[in-house]
Amino acid sequence: MNPDSYPPARRRGIVVHLTLVALLALLSTAAFISLSRAVVGPFFVAYLLGAIVTFVPLPLLVYRTYSLARADYRLGRDSLAIRWGLRVEDIPLSDIEWVRPADDLTRPLGLPFPSLPGAILGLRRHPDIGLVEYIASESKNLLLVATSRRVFAISPLDAQGFMHKFARSVELGSLSPTEAHSVYPTFIMARAWDSPLARYLWLSALFLNLGLLVWVSLLIPTLPQVALEVNAVSGVAETVPSTQLILLPLASALLGVSGWLAGLSFYRWEKQRPLAFVVWISGALSSLAFLIAVLFIISN
Repeated sequence: MNPDSYPPARRRGIVVHLTLVALLALLSTAAFISLSRAVVGPFFVAYLLGAIVTFVPLPLLVYRTYSLARADYRLGRDSLAIRWGLRVEDIPLSDIEWVRPADDLTRPLGLPFPSLPGAILGLRRHPDIGLVEYIASESKNLLLVATSRRVFAISPLDAQGFMHKFARSVELGSLSPTEAHSVYPTFIMARAWDSPLARYLWLSALFLNLGLLVWVSLLIPTLPQVALEVNAVSGVAETVPSTQLILLPLASALLGVSGWLAGLSFYRWEKQRPLAFVVWISGALSSLAFLIAVLFIISN
């Protein structure tokens, strides 16, 4: 292990997040299956809403699980580096005014909402120390790192070792002063949005998926049956209820969101940006492929 590395507690947070991912994935899958078998009516709408509600949080939970697994606090002679998914914060040691446990405060430190084990993230204002940004995995044994701009709440597993290393680094002094550097997920999205190619690919995938969803929603009430598969023995197309068509735009949206997030992860680094565009191009093409698939299905 890197001697400058003081990772957060991960086990409980990863277990909680993976449990939620598995539960929501199970509920979402059950809702999709029920949706594909339901006739157009109240139950169809209920299953559709259930599938959407259980599916929407999944990308965020998967991202937070990945972020926690890769999270780290690195404290060296020159700076404190915080890595949490797409969130990056490099703080020169000369900018740090003090480091102390959150339990030392006379007034309790409130947590941002919502907070889960493994994802204590967000901003809260404290009446004594001002704005606090949480980049932590656990609410217990929080450490506060104060700078002139704001206070950061972090949760290294070895809090005592972190504080000892900080005091030692301050005593020794900086070898090569660094500059403060902050990266937020929104910054990465804004930077990518400034690229005409990325903007075109994002909008293309978005409108293709929205168009596919609207088109399929209009088709289902007008088509009682559609042919989604061909019998391997007889070679005759077997028909199924047209409600199963809704699975295509939902699958397209799943691939689109997953590819968009993966592309943002690649886009952070200059050398990996071509990979981001490859992923986004693949996402737009896959959305187009789903659209063409529906066209072939209804034409048969």
